[in-house]
Amino acid sequence: MIVTIATPLEERLVQRIRDVPVVREVLFAPDLLPPIRYPSDHAGDPAFVRDAADQARFEAMLARANAIFGYPNDTPAGLAQAVALGRGLRFVQGTSAGTGAAVRLARLEPADLERIAFASAAGVHGGMLAEFTFYGLLALRKDAARFARIRAERAWPHMALGELEGSTLAILGMGGIGSALAVRARAFGMRVLAIVRSNDPHPLADETVPVARMRDAFARCDAAVVTLPITEKTHGLVDAAALAALRPHAVFCNVGRGAVVDQDALIAMLSDGRLFGAVLDVFEPEPLPPDNPLWSMENVIFSPHTAALSIRENERIVAIFCENLERSANGTALRNAVDTIEFY
Repeated sequence: MIVTIATPLEERLVQRIRDVPVVREVLFAPDLLPPIRYPSDHAGDPAFVRDAADQARFEAMLARANAIFGYPNDTPAGLAQAVALGRGLRFVQGTSAGTGAAVRLARLEPADLERIAFASAAGVHGGMLAEFTFYGLLALRKDAARFARIRAERAWPHMALGELEGSTLAILGMGGIGSALAVRARAFGMRVLAIVRSNDPHPLADETVPVARMRDAFARCDAAVVTLPITEKTHGLVDAAALAALRPHAVFCNVGRGAVVDQDALIAMLSDGRLFGAVLDVFEPEPLPPDNPLWSMENVIFSPHTAALSIRENERIVAIFCENLERSANGTALRNAVDTIEFY
């Protein structure tokens, strides 16, 4: 297979791809890719522009590919460009868990969806998002904001603190992120409610609840976490009625996609005390407008959709890619294959 690297990548990881037995050639030209702004930056500097000659070289690399790692500018438009040029393209490895959404937004022709397999980086970010969620839960339960004020005032009061042990965590979506959350919840002595589409009991959960009973699970938990991708079925799934089922002492977390949740209803509940706090990595829209109240709420632990990123991210995605190169060459199903009907 001829592989084109369409996103910035460390040379040692490019060599790892070269070493895969089914790879005949790797097309990689760092000078044609934007400089990175931070480790594992897949889009690169948005100010980067190729001149006409370099753009022609880059497009020639895309045109020769049987498999592509990443896609130009990490955007749906870049994916559409790669697919249009790559008439011999068989497989595209995305660098995000949300690759399915990019495939949907690229508006590819049915024939392209038939001839090309797409894979996401699902599972790569589970540990990081689970850590961020528990960072937020601990900060809220231990009242980190109050401790910061005490330290600034050089005061010395004593107070009782909340704890995670013995509390119940409801997890909406038990994929890679949900499973990572469940493992850590058990380590903290928490009870896990898994909210899933299937009726099959999840091995990491104390109780498995179908999505149709999501409100019941929310009403019985001390914290709820959304891990879902955005699809036609998940858009707006956590509506005002679902949020209203949460008890006033509960913490709501979203590390999936912002559009899954009624954000205005969430803000209202956080503002008037119907919800203790929130831990949020995703929003609707993004970037979040500067006048949105979430920016300044003390009971919100906030990340600008960056909590999943890790300095080890690229090596984890390359490991999936190398496995998928073998699978693609052998005609077997890809790991993390994107469903091109529901696009997740």
